[in-house]
Amino acid sequence: MPMSLQGPVVVIAEDVDPILVQALESTGAAPVVETRWADAADVVAATEPAGIVVPQAPAAVPPAAIDRLADVLAEFQVYTPLLAVPADDLADIMPEALPLSADASCDGIAARLAAAQRVRTLHATVARRAALLTEHDIDPASWPTHDPLDDATVMVVGRGRSYPALGTAVGERLGLIGALGIETAARHLNARDVDGIVIGDGFGPRTLEAFLTALSEDPRFRDLPVALVPELPATFDQARLPNLECLPGAPAAVVAAILPLVRQHAFEARLRRQLAALDAQGLVDAHTGLFTIAGFLRDLARAVEDAQARGLALSLARFSFPSGLDQRASLDAARLAGRLVRNVDFACRASDGSLLVAFSATPLDKAHAVARRIASVLRHTMLAPADDQAGRIDAAVTLATLKSTDTVESLLARVSDPAPVVAA
Repeated sequence: MPMSLQGPVVVIAEDVDPILVQALESTGAAPVVETRWADAADVVAATEPAGIVVPQAPAAVPPAAIDRLADVLAEFQVYTPLLAVPADDLADIMPEALPLSADASCDGIAARLAAAQRVRTLHATVARRAALLTEHDIDPASWPTHDPLDDATVMVVGRGRSYPALGTAVGERLGLIGALGIETAARHLNARDVDGIVIGDGFGPRTLEAFLTALSEDPRFRDLPVALVPELPATFDQARLPNLECLPGAPAAVVAAILPLVRQHAFEARLRRQLAALDAQGLVDAHTGLFTIAGFLRDLARAVEDAQARGLALSLARFSFPSGLDQRASLDAARLAGRLVRNVDFACRASDGSLLVAFSATPLDKAHAVARRIASVLRHTMLAPADDQAGRIDAAVTLATLKSTDTVESLLARVSDPAPVVAA
């Protein structure tokens, strides 16, 4: 897979491998700056690199040296990926460090760095666009600031003995989607946002290779973190999936090892929503990708005016969820809805967590059919609450259609009390 790295890149090691340096330079990462741990923080501060590689587990490095490097990285305004062979001190101080296996090939290191630098480029774009659009009263404080892992979702694929334990380990730390077969996994990937995949046992080498090949050939999934518990098929080139990790360990160790890559992918998804918010000059919610409440009300007012002037139908639906629904599941429902609504429709997540969807040029009977399909997909697809992974969530739906005497306020009032619409 062709790649082009950004430079400069800092390589931190007591004995730097010249073959790695040459490989990084040959893919565009010039200059490659070599340094030992004693000088690492100063070199990184002076260089402001586009990436850092630690190709050897640091041995006997004072935690203070790692602390200083972490402090330097925290001062940078743009995401600076650090790829490192895992070590206890490094992982404790910088849990966001992306893992490298001790025997990682030069091509594999370059591929993972290139994938991380694509996230860096996106972050720089968002920062630049935000600075240019401050006159539009876009409030950065309304953007997500919590750990991206808090709303990350990982799919566990498998049907062997390891599957239940892997599902439990993932569900304790992240949003969980289970898939007992490759076909089910493919459907989930096409239906929703996923921040990582854990593949357990139960599949033959040909099936695994076919699935990994399909992931590597689709730009949407090429950079997905993939933790592979069974042995990698001998004929598959691991560098084709830059964030593929072979992790034949205990389930908790598998999840811990892939968390930094999942965090990076969830951060990238957040950046894409923020970029969409900037494109809409603040009328799109960076948390959900739907309209903000203000943007929805503005568009609804125009839709009501247009429908009444031209004699068109307009329907409104509210999807309400059980009280106490956790934040992860609530945001997941909103993001799923963004995939489900038609191009002519628009939606927002209300302050109580319910979803409002306006169906343009749609009479009540057709809106009922569309709302029923959306409710069904949400029931079967959205994340279950953290305390009830096996449960499914039924949205209560209220529908109203525009009357000639309606205002925005009266139309909204008629969907304020949910009544059930049965999901198929």
